[in-house]
Amino acid sequence: MSYPPFELGKSRYDLDTYWGRFLHFVNVIDPRTLFVSNTKLNECRQLLEQYKTKTLPSGITDKDLWEAQKTVQAILHPDTGDKIFMPFRMAGYVPFGTPIVVGLLLPDPTLKQIIFWQWLNQSHNAGVNYANRNATQHTPISKFVTGYLSAVTVSVSIAVGLTMAIRRAKSLPPTLKTVVQRFVPLPAVACASTCNVIFMRYHELNEGIEVIDEQNNPIGVSKVAAKKALTEMAMTRAFLPVPILSIPPLILLAFEKNLLRRFPRLSLPLNTLACTFSFGLALPISIALFPQRSKVSINELEKEIQAKTNQPYVYYNKGL
Repeated sequence: MSYPPFELGKSRYDLDTYWGRFLHFVNVIDPRTLFVSNTKLNECRQLLEQYKTKTLPSGITDKDLWEAQKTVQAILHPDTGDKIFMPFRMAGYVPFGTPIVVGLLLPDPTLKQIIFWQWLNQSHNAGVNYANRNATQHTPISKFVTGYLSAVTVSVSIAVGLTMAIRRAKSLPPTLKTVVQRFVPLPAVACASTCNVIFMRYHELNEGIEVIDEQNNPIGVSKVAAKKALTEMAMTRAFLPVPILSIPPLILLAFEKNLLRRFPRLSLPLNTLACTFSFGLALPISIALFPQRSKVSINELEKEIQAKTNQPYVYYNKGL
């Protein structure tokens, strides 16, 4: 792919369009960045510093700069500059999350299995939400713990409740009951994932998040921007499980009467492949719904924010 002239802090793609954001996030979740060494990371950081100070060595291309920025953004938090724990990076979401999705979609699971996989899924989601949060304002860990426990309670309660209701439904034919039961994780995970991000970031509604101008200069802290960021994140989290947890059951049902009946041992490998495919596709599709660096009209914000700038729009990091 071609590389446009490098712009520090910008994207290779047009983030004002959905297709541009989709390509951007496909780039962001590239799992190859998980294997970048500390030496390579420091080289990338140094290269970007040299670009800022206009001391780049000869022979450095736009491709080198774009790849360096991609590596740094994939590993370091944009607000704190700290390394994100590997399983909680966006590049690690699919590799570390796929085994959990396979567990959620196990056929005819026991209640213990349902509870375990729902707990593990929400624990992973909580880690991703915390690691990729907007960190411009300090927040006590206790608030995140409360959000995490609330999300786990919601997911387990919905999953167990729906499973028990379906198993006790005498009016459903056995075949239909089996089909319906395979889709139980979808509403449980969709509701819990939305609750997870709301509970873990609810404090932002009271404290606000930082807004910046076009040149990335801090302007102030806005509760209105926090509400917009949380709404966008909740919508993203609600949509994300839909393709992840609906495509694999449909694929398995398509092969169940022929291939899987003859070769039942192929069920788990086929399920794993289907989950990996759907997860890898669903993640960029969902997180591209809204820009990470979202903009909001200055007229929508608090009067004290409006008084600090004459620019028509300001920006905020909604997180991932």
